[in-house]
Order: sequence, then C-alpha cells, then structure tokens
Amino acid sequence: MGVRRQKHAKKIMGFYRHSFQFREPFQVLLDGTFCQAALRNKIQIREQLPGYLGGAAQLCTTRCVIKELESLGKALYGAKLIAQRFQVRNCSHHKDPVSGSTCLLSMIEDGNPHHFFIATQDQDLSNKVKKKPGVPLLFIIQNTMVLDKPSPKSLAFVQKLQTNQLVPEYRKQSIVELKEKEGLAKQEGEKRRKRKRAGGPNPLSCLKKKKKNTSEGQEPSAEKKKRRKRKRNR
Repeated sequence: MGVRRQKHAKKIMGFYRHSFQFREPFQVLLDGTFCQAALRNKIQIREQLPGYLGGAAQLCTTRCVIKELESLGKALYGAKLIAQRFQVRNCSHHKDPVSGSTCLLSMIEDGNPHHFFIATQDQDLSNKVKKKPGVPLLFIIQNTMVLDKPSPKSLAFVQKLQTNQLVPEYRKQSIVELKEKEGLAKQEGEKRRKRKRAGGPNPLSCLKKKKKNTSEGQEPSAEKKKRRKRKRNR
C-alpha cells in the first residue's frame, strides 16, 4: 500500500470522523459490482479494507444485492459467493426486492444515520451517492481500493454546520433532551420572561417640602417658659 495513498485515506477519514461522527467498526455496504471488481483484481476485501480505512470494518450487503447477483447467473457467480460471506443488513424490500443500487440508496436516506460507506463500481449509483452529504464512497481502480474525496455536498453541509446555519434533526432532539435532563430548558424559559422595566422616581418624592413657620414654632416654647415661671413663684 503506497504511503501517499494511505495519507490520502487518513485525511479523508479524519474529515468523516470529526464532521459526521463516523466510528469503528466502520459499516461498509458493498454491491455486486464492487465484489466482481475485487474478484477480478484479486483483492482480499476483508483483509485489506480495515488497514486502508485505519480501523475495524464490518462488511455488509443487503438481500436485494444478493438477489440481483443470483438473477444475473453464472457470469457473476463468484461475486455472489463473495457477497454471501458478508453480514446482511435489513432493508425495506423483503416482499418486493429491488435493484442493488436502489436498495443501497434507500439505506442512506435521512442523513445516513447508520454511517454507512458505499462500495460500488456503478457510476450512476456513485453520482447519486455524491448528492447526499456524509456518505463515504469506495471504488476500485485496477487492483487498488480508493476512498473518494468528500463530495461538494458534504463540504457544503459541514460549512453550514460551522456557521450554525443548519443542525441535523437528530442533533436537535439530543440537544433538547440534554437541556431537559439538566433543567436548562426551564431556566431559559424564565430568562425569556419580560423583566419589569425600572420606573422613574416617585412623583410625590419630588415635591418640595413645606417650610415650617418659625413664628408658629416659637409660640409653644414661649408659653412653656411662662408656665414654668408661674409654678416657681407659687
């Protein structure tokens, strides 16, 4: 494995780890075209992929992918055997199987909540995957597995997150639950209540105090003195 290719993969994995919370073991959904390309180029997917991604990986597929390989006959018999070794993820097409590409697209709806990688050689499927943010894309060139660089949709999504213009629904719900748990929602509600505006001074307190009449204040004291003198003379 080339050092340059490994650094390229490590950088891209860092982007998905930090921006979309991808964690080990990485869930890799493979279709029949990828299995066929691995067989033709003698790539040991189970052994080589974890080293390339830099962590444990769970290889998986769907019933629709296996059904599609079975319907294509002997030409893809080897690819079918490879796909059957992987874990089968439940899809919504139990009664009416659909094409492998349609099934894999349905598995990454609603923001790819299960953090799936898509491994395919189907160009049409690859173009549709690139229109969905947060979905890493794997393909094979000659005898080498390649992790595609983040799509413009993924880069734009992360930029919006960084500017607080967009928050995924599952994050909104987790934030609300955390606030309720910590009792922060009630505090925020109390802060939003209108505070009483500070009123002006009491108008009665602004009135000037009446001056006491000095003449009236002196009369009682004079009468008291006269009474005292009369008492002494007696």
